[in-house]
Amino acid sequence: MSEENEAANTTSSSCASCGVAEIDDVKLKECGDCDLVRYCSDGCRMEHKSKHNKACKKRAAELRDEQLFTQPESTHFGDCPICCLPMPLQQSKSTLQRCCSNFICNGCQYANQIREVKSSLILSCPFCREPTPATIEEGNKQLMKRVEAGDPVALCRQGIELYNEGDYNSAVEYYAKAAELGDAMAHFKLAAMHQLGRGVEEDEGKGMYHFEEAAIGGHPGARHLLAGKELQNGNIERAVKHWIISATQGLDESIKALMKAFKLMDAFQGGFVSKEVLAATLRAHHAAVDATKSPQREAAEKYKKY
Repeated sequence: MSEENEAANTTSSSCASCGVAEIDDVKLKECGDCDLVRYCSDGCRMEHKSKHNKACKKRAAELRDEQLFTQPESTHFGDCPICCLPMPLQQSKSTLQRCCSNFICNGCQYANQIREVKSSLILSCPFCREPTPATIEEGNKQLMKRVEAGDPVALCRQGIELYNEGDYNSAVEYYAKAAELGDAMAHFKLAAMHQLGRGVEEDEGKGMYHFEEAAIGGHPGARHLLAGKELQNGNIERAVKHWIISATQGLDESIKALMKAFKLMDAFQGGFVSKEVLAATLRAHHAAVDATKSPQREAAEKYKKY
């Protein structure tokens, strides 16, 4: 434990500026950026800012890294709400239901369609059973209902469609709303917009922030891009950490990058990862990919080829 953290533990019951203890009506609030100190008022926080600023920035960076390099519980796609298996990373292997904003894996979509055709039923959503829209216009109306309800998935999808139409300014607005609600894909899209300067001013810092938020939210593609950025900046250890996390999420590009780095030995001469860690990452990658497979999904893929 650092001296700063030890000091925080002993002074957390009193204001870091004036020293008043947290008793009776005195309520202390943590520093807005770190967990080292607490204050009794905004005035004390401002008065103590110059003394605390250096330690605060250091601790804030540590907290950010702890959050950034924590293995997400799942990818940003999560599990299929029908079969409860992890969703494939390839977007072509799932379908967005505009009626309820749920992504359904192609396996469950295919199985549902087979059941409906055999039973002469009306085609409907596998999740909410809303009838499948007959026209594109009906589908767009369903999506807009979800947008008006503040659904982050629908907001992001609307942003994607506006972007494809060339309306970058409106796309950014929808992405921003979805990102505020925690949508990892929206953060990923916003990052790209800031990097390219489309709909917003080009800003590398904001782009990196949104890539990080997307990675924290479970987006393996965003994490793989972060690894590339870190590698360009000479931060090999951080790049390897990102690759390991996204590879264990099942991203093929990351395990390939890790294997390439291992063969070249450039990243590993400094002891950034061992053969044991690489082997464990390979096993985790295979397990993540295998977890997305099912007989229904394989049948759906075969049907698509015909």
